[in-house]
Amino acid sequence: MMEKFFTETLLKWHKKDNQREMPWKGEKDPYKIWLSEVILQQTRVAQGWAYYDRFIKNFPTIMDLAKAKDPEVFKLWEGLGYYNRCKNLLFTAREIAKERQGQFPNSYEALLALKGVGPYTAAAIASFAYNLPYAVVDGNVFRVLSRYFGQDEPIDSTVGKHLFTELAARVLAKKEAGLYNQAIMDFGATMCKPFSPSCSICPLQKKCVAYADGRVNRLPVKEKTLLRKTRWFYYFLFEQDGKWLVNQRMGKDIWQNLHEFYLLETEEALKWDETAVKNWLKEQIGVNKAVVAKISPLFVQQLTHQQIKGQFITVRLNSIPPFLKKYQWEHVNSLQKLAFPKFITQYRDAFSL
Repeated sequence: MMEKFFTETLLKWHKKDNQREMPWKGEKDPYKIWLSEVILQQTRVAQGWAYYDRFIKNFPTIMDLAKAKDPEVFKLWEGLGYYNRCKNLLFTAREIAKERQGQFPNSYEALLALKGVGPYTAAAIASFAYNLPYAVVDGNVFRVLSRYFGQDEPIDSTVGKHLFTELAARVLAKKEAGLYNQAIMDFGATMCKPFSPSCSICPLQKKCVAYADGRVNRLPVKEKTLLRKTRWFYYFLFEQDGKWLVNQRMGKDIWQNLHEFYLLETEEALKWDETAVKNWLKEQIGVNKAVVAKISPLFVQQLTHQQIKGQFITVRLNSIPPFLKKYQWEHVNSLQKLAFPKFITQYRDAFSL
C-alpha cells in the first residue's frame, strides 16, 4: 500500500503541480537527453542550462557533434570542468555516427555499453526517449526513498546502493517510466530538498516514515559523512511549556549514547536570522507561530579527526507539533542528569541552560 501510494502520488504531483522548468524536460530525442545528462554530471542545473543551449545551437544533431573539431568542442565546454566528460562525449558521438549511422541504441544494455554512460544515464535515456521500464537512481532519488520508507542503510555503501536500486525499481511506474523518473527527480530537487524540505505541504507526508518519526534531517545516511574533516551542526533548542526536546544519539557516529538537542547537520555553513529560522520551521515542521528566542554565535570543537562547527537556536513553541512528538521532552532540571557531548555543554555553560 505504501509503494502504490508513493508511485501514484508522485505521478499526480508531477502532472498537476510540478513547475520545475528545464529545456530538456519532456525531450524524446535520445541525443539531447544524453547531452543534458553528460553536462549535468558534476554540474548544477543552473550552470549546465546555458552550456546545453550552446551545444544544441552549435551541434543540433549527433552527426554535427561527431564532425566537429576537438578544439571547437572543448572551447564550448570551457568552465564546466571534469574534461573527461567532454572527451567521452566526442568519442561516443563519433562511434554512434560511424557504427550506427547516427542512430542512438534503443535498449538499456546497448546504451550502457557506450563510453561514459553509466546505469543512471542509461536508465534516463531508456525511460525518457523510449519509455522503457528502468528506474533512475541519483542523489534526489536516494533522498526521497530513504525518507519516505525510513531506510537508514548508508546510500554510499555497497549494501545501500543495492537496496535502493531494488526499491527504486519496485516503485517505478512501468507504463509511465519517463514521467515517473522525471517526477521523482524533480520532487527531490524542489520538495524533498536536503536541508529545507517542504514537509508541511508535502503530498507524501501522511505516509512518510521519516516525517512520522521526526527523522527527516537524519536521512539519508552517508558513510562518508564520518570521514568529513569539517561538519556543520545546527542545534535547535525547542522549548514548550517548560519542557525541552532532547534526543539520544544511537547511530555509529561520534558521541554515541550521549544526548543532544534537535540536530540539523549540513555540508556547508548556513546563515541564520529570525526570518530564516521561521521559514525553516514553517517549511519543514509546519510551525507558523513560534518565538525565536536566541541565535548563538559560532561554536567550534576540534576532535581527533574532524572539526565540529555550529550554532544553537532557541525556539519557544506554543504546542508540540506532530513532527516532534516522538522525541523526549524533559524539564530543565532533568537536563542536568543527562550526559551531553562537550560541544553542547560548552554552550550550556556559557548561557546557563
